[in-house]
Amino acid sequence: MSYDRSTQFRNIALQLEMQYSAEDEWGLLNLLKDFQLFRRGHSRKITNLLYRQIGMLETEIHVFDYRYVISSNNSRRVFKQTVFFVHSKKLGLPQFLLKPENFFHKIGQLLGMQDIDFEQYPKFSDQYLLRGADEDYIRASFPDEALQFFTIEKNWSLEGLNYYLIFYQKNRLLLPSQIVDFYRKGMHLHEILASDRP
Repeated sequence: MSYDRSTQFRNIALQLEMQYSAEDEWGLLNLLKDFQLFRRGHSRKITNLLYRQIGMLETEIHVFDYRYVISSNNSRRVFKQTVFFVHSKKLGLPQFLLKPENFFHKIGQLLGMQDIDFEQYPKFSDQYLLRGADEDYIRASFPDEALQFFTIEKNWSLEGLNYYLIFYQKNRLLLPSQIVDFYRKGMHLHEILASDRP
């Protein structure tokens, strides 16, 4: 028997002890408007939302599907991805964007475009473009464990801002069977980047 995506998300919510909502009942789009992902296109929509709160409003975790539309001339393209979002008092992050590096980024760097590299992690620096206004703060916010994670894990995007963190693969809607592992990766990153780490 095959289940539709919303039914599968309901089952995942039970497995992860999270709440499920078919639509964005929490007004997340408004909270997320400062992130690059949520400034693209129009007709933005969050669906299949999983939610969990840890502690007394200390940490709120969301996993959801997100779509937006880009129209140009007579064409219209819909982009979809699955997003992990955590709002946590344990985070105190600079504003940054980490995304897979491509050929055009490398050309841009020759022309002076910013890319924060780490000499001790050449594979990370070759695979990812890391940008943000406060380079020293960003460097201090990326411990070795985070650099090791992204050296192994490819094609992810990560955006941080103060108490907010989002994690996703651009234009990739994950299969329901991949959501539990995705959630665990997101939680692992949250722990790595938490400002109260030992």
